[in-house]
Amino acid sequence: MTMAGEFGPRLRAAASALRLEVTADQEKALLSYLEQLQRWNRTYNLTAVRDPEQMLIQHVFDSLSVVPPLNRMLYKHTVNPVVVDVGSGAGLPGVVLAIMCPAASVHCVDTVEKKATFIRYVAGVLRLSNLQAHHARVESLPPFGADIVISRAFASLSDFATLAGRHVASTGRLAAMKGREPTEETAGLRDNTPWRVESVEPLQVPELDAQRCLVWLTQQGIV
Repeated sequence: MTMAGEFGPRLRAAASALRLEVTADQEKALLSYLEQLQRWNRTYNLTAVRDPEQMLIQHVFDSLSVVPPLNRMLYKHTVNPVVVDVGSGAGLPGVVLAIMCPAASVHCVDTVEKKATFIRYVAGVLRLSNLQAHHARVESLPPFGADIVISRAFASLSDFATLAGRHVASTGRLAAMKGREPTEETAGLRDNTPWRVESVEPLQVPELDAQRCLVWLTQQGIV
């Protein structure tokens, strides 16, 4: 069975559970990305998750779960928002966001060259003109002026804010994808940075029996 035949129905069911509208082209792109990730991973070890079914759940569904909350925030100030994915790895959630948010410019940043190369390859194969990859340390890049800077298990909230906060526009936010609510990290954030937890949004990842949440951070005085 092809990947589309095997995973297409589950992807559509996941989108329905998340109340996401996924076009036929977006479904094809998501499954093509999954196929490329599986293929490259055999040689380049881009992710520790090797089973295609687990990739679908732990990577694609997990990334899709943040699309609805990001969409609610992204278009408050502009119709062409900028999103930066810090510590993107194999493009998670950046590639998924580029597919699902075509009006947004998505920048994936990672220090591992082979991962940035893979994201560039995917951008070309899937014709994602809104997706760019940067092989660099995030603190070494000029400010992006992003509407949202997101990370997925990148670092502590304090380190994330310290390293990536300067890339956020004055009206923008940091968004940290986490497992359990990181209550122990909040004190360090408060003590060491001007950033504060604005809200913690529970995420329900289809087919995944594990806690997930999205932590929204804003600078003091920004609403």
